[in-house]
Amino acid sequence: MNSLKPWHLLVLAIVFLILFGSKRLPDSARSLGRSLRIFKSEVQEMNKDDSKEDKKTDPSSEK
Repeated sequence: MNSLKPWHLLVLAIVFLILFGSKRLPDSARSLGRSLRIFKSEVQEMNKDDSKEDKKTDPSSEK
């Protein structure tokens, strides 16, 4: 499959407008943005936890 072309995105936008209507679309976009922000913060927390655990392990004990 090829990558998304600009007209693909236009068709998707039209479908979303038809499905959700113009009133619910901003609320849906806002909700999606919040969800992505929460997801990114959780991924960062997981990376911080992993790096802390890596520092706690002693490399000389892994033989």
